Amino acid sequence: MSDWIISLEGTPAGHQVALYLALLAALLHAVFGAIQKGRHDPWLTRGAVDFSYAAMAAPFALFVVPWPEPHMWPIFAAVWVIHTVYKLLQAQAYTKGAYTVVYPVVRGTGPLFTVIGAYFLFGETFTALQWLGVAVLLAGIFGLAVYNLVFLETARETLKAALGLAVLTGLMVAVYTTYDAFGIRASTDPFTFLAWFFLIDGLFFPLLAVLRWRSMAQPPTLGPLMLRGVIGGLVALASFGSVMLATRLGKVGEAAVLRETSTVFAALIGWLVLKETVGPRRVALMALIALGAVIVEMGG
Repeated sequence: MSDWIISLEGTPAGHQVALYLALLAALLHAVFGAIQKGRHDPWLTRGAVDFSYAAMAAPFALFVVPWPEPHMWPIFAAVWVIHTVYKLLQAQAYTKGAYTVVYPVVRGTGPLFTVIGAYFLFGETFTALQWLGVAVLLAGIFGLAVYNLVFLETARETLKAALGLAVLTGLMVAVYTTYDAFGIRASTDPFTFLAWFFLIDGLFFPLLAVLRWRSMAQPPTLGPLMLRGVIGGLVALASFGSVMLATRLGKVGEAAVLRETSTVFAALIGWLVLKETVGPRRVALMALIALGAVIVEMGG
């Protein structure tokens, strides 16, 4: 599998695979966000998810893939710090605000800064038509956020705090997307990076979750929580793994923009699963997001 991925780098076929991987990551990331926001406390859910995917990745990291080269360990340390800050901010944002408010702002802040970061780090450029697509996509995402801000009736007292945290979380999305792309490109074997990323990344939040669970007056039953964690862990492996491989095979900026079509999937999940209100204005804004992603891909 590693040889096949490496053989696709810099080829038209590789670009096509990167497109499919980014769209798959978008769908799965929306599912992942809904899992974290759903039935259980988001801090506990995140701990269960991280524990699960670290346990799944451990045997592959230790016994299957080649061990990381020495220069990779400082990269893994930086990746761990970046993702830990991101997850702390995201869990706090979900604690303060509704899923359909927080998620669009988080995902909308990321692509623009990722495109800029990819220019400075990898020398990637967008055509004028692609920038138009980015603008259309961001108009849809932030329009969705403004609509939620105006019309949402629940959790109004913490809404401004939730939006502020969501913006900070979105900035961290841009940082981790760009740096993860640097990391997976620095590794000779992309699956070595993925296996060790999930192992190392999953070590911290389970400790926080245990402390939080013990401090609760009525802690939830562990069985359903861990089941959600295992499902979320599988989704996270597929989602984050897909977008990281996409950034190795294609442009980091394009992968970041296409992944943000996850906002469309998230709104549908919020409506159909979480029973949050979705009206015709939101449908129109979601269409803008999808249109922007199409323009970015066609413009390239």
